[in-house]
Amino acid sequence: MIAKLTGIIDEIGTDNIVLDVQGVGYLVFASSRTITAVGGVGDGATIYTEMQVSETDMRLMGFASGSERDWFRLLISVQGVGGKVALAILSALEPGEISLAIATADKAMVARANGVGPKLALRIVNELKDKVGGIATDPIAGGGAIHAPSNNSADAVSALQNLGFKPAEASAAVAAADAEAGNGVTLDTLVRLALKKAAR
Repeated sequence: MIAKLTGIIDEIGTDNIVLDVQGVGYLVFASSRTITAVGGVGDGATIYTEMQVSETDMRLMGFASGSERDWFRLLISVQGVGGKVALAILSALEPGEISLAIATADKAMVARANGVGPKLALRIVNELKDKVGGIATDPIAGGGAIHAPSNNSADAVSALQNLGFKPAEASAAVAAADAEAGNGVTLDTLVRLALKKAAR
């Protein structure tokens, strides 16, 4: 099983990269975030990989980080989510944003991805809630756990969205505010702190 490739980017497509590894060109399908992150044609790159095999196809999926690959594996464990849909979600949301969406049960945030309808978004949020334990991650680092969000997090995210903030911005601001305020924070205090975070 191929877990990682290091080589030179030979070609870049809309949803794939050809990586030249010592004269062998690997066609790697990837999210738009990964394609942007790894560099341009002629650049050296390391890509984390996952092989997807079906009765009719065999594809190598590529990721800029181990965290993104872990989220891909979690996403395809949900019924109705194949590799293409999982990459679409990873194109629309960073790993930290996906974690926040699940922790705050924000199905609308997941539904921003191409090919993800409301029903599938709800299933993703519900099924992954138990698997990720409702732990929010730092949206900047995209990985490390900070702490379980307070009971007021979902209400605070909703409040910021009502004020005109995008779902991803609202979730990230509330997560940062929640981490700073600690346990027992009131909804009013959490919203005010989140607004300060969002304004930075």
